[in-house]
Amino acid sequence: MAERAIDMIVQMIRDRAVAGEGMSIDERRVNMDKNAELFPLPEGVDIEKVTIGAVPAEWHTQAGADTASQPVLLYFHGGGYVQGSPLSHQHLTGKLALEAGCRVLSVHYRLAPEHPFPAALEDGLAAYRWLLDQGIAPSQIAMGGDSAGGGLVMATMLAARDADIAQPASAVLMSPWVDLTCDTPSYTTRADADPMITQSGIAEVAQMYHGPADPKEPLVSPVFANLSGLAPLCIQVGDAEVLLNDSTELAERAQAAGVDVSIEVWDDMVHVWPAFYPILPEGAQAIDKMSTFLKSKW
Repeated sequence: MAERAIDMIVQMIRDRAVAGEGMSIDERRVNMDKNAELFPLPEGVDIEKVTIGAVPAEWHTQAGADTASQPVLLYFHGGGYVQGSPLSHQHLTGKLALEAGCRVLSVHYRLAPEHPFPAALEDGLAAYRWLLDQGIAPSQIAMGGDSAGGGLVMATMLAARDADIAQPASAVLMSPWVDLTCDTPSYTTRADADPMITQSGIAEVAQMYHGPADPKEPLVSPVFANLSGLAPLCIQVGDAEVLLNDSTELAERAQAAGVDVSIEVWDDMVHVWPAFYPILPEGAQAIDKMSTFLKSKW
């Protein structure tokens, strides 16, 4: 029987984890940006660098498209709040721009431990305000993010709500990290299946981000927030990842608060598997579903 694509990816992730043992934060950042070498920017995507106040960001758009008429996906990359960038995720944001027919604004928010909470949140909210200040209607803006970026999406929407700023049209979350206590049942039940994240490793990163703040602070761990009044959510999570319960508990609490929630738990899939779409059929399928959701809400 031919080896499944997901099995090859799991082994690749395990090998990469071994190779990364003992790396400094700076080395891990460089290593994550090498995603752009492994998975190039999709053909037909243009990049334009912009600055939002002091925050670098990039527009990722379909070449030749009438971007002025397109909706916007405000995107926050993953990386545990300590690594990742628009470069590390450009293949994913570029693909979303093509499939969802939108402009993607990928934000290079400040990273911990140099810039702990609430720096990333301040940058996320500033980016949303900036889009609104450009005259773009909230109904033409969605938010998206993976892992820590998904948590940042939730925190940004909460901060916007609390500041009486209109919600975006919707949000798409890939394997969102929304509970920085790092203490849910799936850390045990999925420990052997997850090739990427360990409970001890992610708890160390969580401490770098939240610093002296209580990890149950709602804007640190949005799963503990009052979630009423938020935009519709599309949540995708793999059944083979320790962050499974972050997503299922978020969906349950959001639904109880009256939020329109669509959650998909994908069999055998690992953390942020849509990012592997160039070599993983399920990744492309997940992006197609997210894109359909986004287009239905704009």
